[in-house]
Amino acid sequence: MIDKIKVLEIVSEALEGTDKYLISLKITPDNRIYVDLDGDSGINIDDCIEVSRKVENTLNRDEEDFELNVSSAGADAPLKLPRQYRRHVGRELEVVTFGDESYQGTLTQCDNESFVIQTKGTKKVAPQVLTFNYADVKTAKIVLKF
Repeated sequence: MIDKIKVLEIVSEALEGTDKYLISLKITPDNRIYVDLDGDSGINIDDCIEVSRKVENTLNRDEEDFELNVSSAGADAPLKLPRQYRRHVGRELEVVTFGDESYQGTLTQCDNESFVIQTKGTKKVAPQVLTFNYADVKTAKIVLKF
């Protein structure tokens, strides 16, 4: 099986000096490598191609065969890192806690430990300012509006 630490080092080197960063890295027992990226100013296909080429050119296919998938986190993917939240301040989030409670509101601030949303409220319920620790959140997704 391909060494995950080696792949992590290759990806980190490819992203060094950019505003791009690794969201997740998964290597299956049959050597399928999945790399999800994001960036402070977004990510595009050229960024994914650059990282893919770096990994392809560094790993030795003569030693182990592998399948490589490099992609962006995606607009509908849950936020996983505090760095992602910073980029989305001012946007609407749907938050689900581990207690299966669901909230929707505008992301107003965040730091390395927690984030804050402000709900809109209704005629019956006043708007609320809610603070969540990242560790207490099952998923947080950007609400896409069309």
